[in-house]
Amino acid sequence: MDKLEERDDQVSGGRSVPALAVQFFLIPLTVVVAVILVYGGFRWLLNDERTPQEYLSDIRVGGRERRWPAAFELSRLMADPEIQASEPSLGPALVRAFVESENDDPRVRRYLAMAVGQLTEPPGDAGARLVDALDDPETETRISVIWALGSLGDSSVIPELARMYASDDAGVRKMTVYALGALPGEEQIATLRTALNDSVPDVQWNAAVALARHGNTQGVGILGRMLDREYVERVAEPAMGVGSDEVDRVGEVMITGLNAVAALNADSFRDSVVQLSRQDESLRVRQAAIEALAVFDAADERLEGHVRR
Repeated sequence: MDKLEERDDQVSGGRSVPALAVQFFLIPLTVVVAVILVYGGFRWLLNDERTPQEYLSDIRVGGRERRWPAAFELSRLMADPEIQASEPSLGPALVRAFVESENDDPRVRRYLAMAVGQLTEPPGDAGARLVDALDDPETETRISVIWALGSLGDSSVIPELARMYASDDAGVRKMTVYALGALPGEEQIATLRTALNDSVPDVQWNAAVALARHGNTQGVGILGRMLDREYVERVAEPAMGVGSDEVDRVGEVMITGLNAVAALNADSFRDSVVQLSRQDESLRVRQAAIEALAVFDAADERLEGHVRR
């Protein structure tokens, strides 16, 4: 996931996307939280630090209860660029293992997709092999594959990703909008505009933020609603973190909205942002509001300096 963070800096020139609480998008937690829960609950299955090649061997020839933990460990290790740099043959091997997992335990396939998505130098066929899996019968696998395609940053897959927005599954649509927003270019804008009218608030929010990331203001009305704590509390689905701790779902939505209006320099929201910076019950939301105000102020100073010249 760090790879996607780095690419966001390059494409938008803005702030990076944290791995778990994504500031610029509301990643469907079906992928991220599942990884955390599995890691916390089953780390003992593979409690020794091993090499990627050893994990690949387990995936190829290990028993059922060895293969999927090995795939998970690979998805975790791929977050470290140094490991990738030390294993130049790892990328092609991961893609090959993913292709061969088609009829394997779905967990193996999901984690391998996430591992491929984190490759800093993916093989030339990585995108095509992931696209081939967009019709996988397992919904969670499709979600992982969509995330991986967004992470790889290859805009040539936009048409294939865009068709996934027609899914009846809200999680698939949500991740599709996220991935489309993470990719460069303008080809996906029409799909993102359509998603502004999705029946699921999460999908609408991701679409508005994705458009903002591309400098498009068509979702500003939705962004304004994301700054309204009472509205978000009413419609946001709760999300659970590790153990029994509830994730501050409302706060995450509001922070995402604040980052988006700052990226657009939407000064028309200044009054709402000022109020949040002073009165919101969440310290994290207040901090995000203060940072958004700093962006507004910096833009005003640049404008004033230009006028004086």
